Amino acid sequence: MSGVRGKVAVVTGAGSGIGRALALELARRGARVALSDVDEAGLAGTADRTRALRAQPHSARLDVADRAAVEAYAETVAGHFGVVHQVYNNAGVAGGGAVLETEWAEYDRVLSVNLFGVLHGTKAFLPHLVASGDGHVVNVSSLNGILGQGRMTAYCTSKFAVRGFTESLRAELLAAGHPVRVSVVHPGGVRTNIATAALEHARASGREVTPDEEARTRLYTEKLLRMPAEQAARIVVDGVEAGRPRILVGTDARVADLLVRLAPRLYPVLAARAERRFAGRTAQGRPASGTRATSAPPPADG
Repeated sequence: MSGVRGKVAVVTGAGSGIGRALALELARRGARVALSDVDEAGLAGTADRTRALRAQPHSARLDVADRAAVEAYAETVAGHFGVVHQVYNNAGVAGGGAVLETEWAEYDRVLSVNLFGVLHGTKAFLPHLVASGDGHVVNVSSLNGILGQGRMTAYCTSKFAVRGFTESLRAELLAAGHPVRVSVVHPGGVRTNIATAALEHARASGREVTPDEEARTRLYTEKLLRMPAEQAARIVVDGVEAGRPRILVGTDARVADLLVRLAPRLYPVLAARAERRFAGRTAQGRPASGTRATSAPPPADG
């Protein structure tokens, strides 16, 4: 068992969504929390809510894509609390569409946060987790770290890589006998703002957002992102306390996992059919082939 009460738990991407819900759930269970995000206003809101739960959070703005900043942050947190037991590498962004149409800058952006943010957090905090004698690395992948979908190439690449890195890390730590557990989390459709945040980023970058993209995001958010973030956080922390190496969050994640295991050759065909139907619904009667190839909003992590 990997208990939470009294442990120092670090949560990245804590300003909203699953990260905020994780911070609150950990605080409710008696953890001492260190919270970070690039969104300072959202982060302040999360910190205030943990204080209302009688926690005394350490809170700091952090860009997980910045390796030096993450390394400095790890030393600051360890100095503040004297020990670090758990790190929840949760920060993530949506983005990245069809291979033929996605610019390199978009791949760089998504991978720098979703993959390298996890690498930076793990490497920076791992020595402290080992030193604690009872550590736990929790890396948030996605349903799309199990099942690949078209027009989401950057996102799927990052989340499959998080899964591979985390499973490799677990084998490595087991072989070395270090006192650190490792879990990879695969959330399905969780009700967060990650999809709308992707559109906001596109607008801020000067890219035109089409009505089809807006419709896709709206439909995806309304129809597929159903699980409350609070419920997802409870599932994750329950899995951590039970010491599970693989934590599937939601029926959709469990179904995707089963489908990929049972029909590895068939599932890409089914995913492509589902994408065409989805695109057809958001095109408001126009042929799906006439829509602009864009990124489909992913199941929500971060």
